Amino acid sequence: MSEFDFDLFVIGAGSGGVRAARMAAATGMRVAVVEDRYMGGTCVNVGCVPKKLFVYASSYSETFEDATAFGWQGQGGAQFAWPTLRDNNAKEITRLNGIYRKLLGNAGVTVIDGRGKLTGRQQVTVGDTQYSAERILVATGGWPYVPEFPGSEHVITSNEVFSLEVFPKRVLVVGGGYIAVEFAGIFAGLGAETHLSYRRDLFLRGFDNDIRHFVRDEIEKKSVQLHFHHQVSSIEKAPDGSLRVQDSDGNVLEVDAVLYATGRKPNTRGLGLEELGVVLQKDGTIGIDDNFRSSVTSIYALGDVTGGPELTPVALAEAMALVKHWQTGKTAEIDYNNIPTAVFCQPNIGTVGLSEEEARQAGISVAIYRSDFRAMRHSVSGRDERTLMKLVVDTSNDRVIGAHMVGPDAGEIIQGIAVAMKAGATKSVFDQTIGIHPTAAEEFVTMRTPVAE
Repeated sequence: MSEFDFDLFVIGAGSGGVRAARMAAATGMRVAVVEDRYMGGTCVNVGCVPKKLFVYASSYSETFEDATAFGWQGQGGAQFAWPTLRDNNAKEITRLNGIYRKLLGNAGVTVIDGRGKLTGRQQVTVGDTQYSAERILVATGGWPYVPEFPGSEHVITSNEVFSLEVFPKRVLVVGGGYIAVEFAGIFAGLGAETHLSYRRDLFLRGFDNDIRHFVRDEIEKKSVQLHFHHQVSSIEKAPDGSLRVQDSDGNVLEVDAVLYATGRKPNTRGLGLEELGVVLQKDGTIGIDDNFRSSVTSIYALGDVTGGPELTPVALAEAMALVKHWQTGKTAEIDYNNIPTAVFCQPNIGTVGLSEEEARQAGISVAIYRSDFRAMRHSVSGRDERTLMKLVVDTSNDRVIGAHMVGPDAGEIIQGIAVAMKAGATKSVFDQTIGIHPTAAEEFVTMRTPVAE
């Protein structure tokens, strides 16, 4: 019999932790998972899933408006009921929590409710109970970060936004990443007066510049008031519950809620990592080697807590690679190149591969293909919304090394292109591919003339 209670003890039941636990159990390992908040982690509870549902909800306002041009009458009387959306979302999340718990149970994984803390290199303590394990996996993800300033206690984060008691009529969203621009679109679509504050000159840093400028213009069309080079200095709560937000220039904005989407930090506080000698990076992430092992040989980590791409599919891939490494002893193989991603702002962004700026900075000679057009449906609806598609091509070998889109269902379209790029598709292959007509996606295989080289 093993000297340990478990072969693997996982701290955190998010996407990566659950996948690693299930796969490890399938190989015959005795596995336990401890979770102190909710099954499924950020993505299921306060991230990808509810956010996408809220994006769907917020898009109906435009759909109702556009319907009249297609012959539908009486659509203008639709009213939005926040409690219905909030409560239906909560029901769906509860259902998913149950599914995750059942998946673990069916796989033979022991689920422990509570907060786990490492109290030894092969020991985890939950409450008054100590568990020993040959290997410990930390998969605790990230946590929203809010800087401290006068009145910061009045703000909310993505953790609280889905369960607000009352829908705010006026909202300030602070941040310049994908979470900020997504929630700005959600609030505006649901009828709130929406402001987006960012301290730099343009949001979505790291994305292709054409995409960033195009999205800025499209978001402004949707009544989101953009405030660039804007810094919140203080927030005061008025007797009526409203918030007076003062910026660094002394200007005051009155709103009903302030959502901070200013990044996330590793959720490692109180885990006991430093006491055991686990090396943490300057940003607080856990330092790991190519096999997800920390500086303490019995302790592993994966997902957002390690500082890699903060994407659910990446955590899932890392979990599978780690368990395979344990099975075979071979180095864990993860290809972080050409990871496709989507931003569910409105209109959506889909992107894979290098931006034009990244390619040029890397010294790659590129040809740029770009198409900016009005989607077919809006030729009838009359809505002033445009779509952008862009390809970055390496002229030395004709390979497509970047594909970017702003428009409806951008993520759905880019997923297929990501497969082609992973297979090494060239621009000639794109040109030889017959388009599906009439679709927006066909534009990716009909762009013939480069706009820049």
